Amino acid sequence: MKILKIVVIAIFALSFMQSCVVSKKPNMEFFSNADYDYQGARFVSFNVPLFLAKPYIKRALKEDGESEAVYDLVKKVSKIKIMTVENGNKKMLNDYSNYLNNNNYEDWATIKHDGNNVNVRVKQKGESIKNMLITVNSDKELVFVDVKGSFTADDISMMINNVSDK
Repeated sequence: MKILKIVVIAIFALSFMQSCVVSKKPNMEFFSNADYDYQGARFVSFNVPLFLAKPYIKRALKEDGESEAVYDLVKKVSKIKIMTVENGNKKMLNDYSNYLNNNNYEDWATIKHDGNNVNVRVKQKGESIKNMLITVNSDKELVFVDVKGSFTADDISMMINNVSDK
């Protein structure tokens, strides 16, 4: 009976940890198109298991002296996907931008920091924002962060202002 409990717990834990596996395949819709020519771009993607990440995020925010409002924003996050692209090019980034425009994503902010461009786009339905895409464009690679949750316009504005001030 004890062995059965251990096996059940192990299977349960493995099913949660499955999202921790790093993949060399894209995990975002635009980049999963098999017909698109990515011209040698290399992808690394993973889903962030929030039940593991939120305690680390909370500790990091406290160490940085962030306000409780910032942590309240993190509580609203339900899913995060991250993907990096090496050897990406401007054409691919422009096509991605057009894809987002065609799928009702609004450009909310572009922040320049240390030679990198950080772009924030949201998909809004009424007063609720269910999806936020953050793109970091540096000279050597692209980073895409897909954040799902239930946000308000004030939440996103506060996050952008907090990042812009630093």
